Amino acid sequence: MKPSCFNPISDLLVVVDVQDPFINHIDDGDKVLSRCEFLVRSAKVLGVPILATAQVPERLGSLSGRLTPYIPEVYSKNTFSAWDCPEFQKHFGTLGWTNVILVGVESHICVLLTAKDLMKAGLKVSVCLDAIGSRTKEGYKAATMALTQAGAKIIHTESLVYEWLKSSEHPKFKEVLDLVKLYS
Repeated sequence: MKPSCFNPISDLLVVVDVQDPFINHIDDGDKVLSRCEFLVRSAKVLGVPILATAQVPERLGSLSGRLTPYIPEVYSKNTFSAWDCPEFQKHFGTLGWTNVILVGVESHICVLLTAKDLMKAGLKVSVCLDAIGSRTKEGYKAATMALTQAGAKIIHTESLVYEWLKSSEHPKFKEVLDLVKLYS
């Protein structure tokens, strides 16, 4: 049996700039926010660590209120790549994460540049296609093409969560299944 690509012990979920002033202008922003919320809540249940960033929160506000109950610390940044934020980057020294899962906005700017920088730093990067967004369909399409060309793995939030679970015998399966139903 081939080993799983995703593991709650070695994965890290990174939520990039999911702030209401951005989400309100994202194409299908409600869906993007809902998929981010599903994944964040599932990660929380399964013990997957979560980091989040907010772009200039003193002007744009912090993380969306729908996510803040599940993410205790949000890193402020004024750079486009989260990797350029020293407070964010300090977490990658010795914690053993091998795969970073990215969600957030805007996919063709902050998500893409963060993914590229994480890969340059030697990390594997996966991006949940249904939990990223841009203001335009063109920006989203350009981002998905660029992410794939750069070497990021593209995945769906539910596929990822079920891979974390491995089977219906997982002790948290019922709790996660309730989230799947809630966000379907």
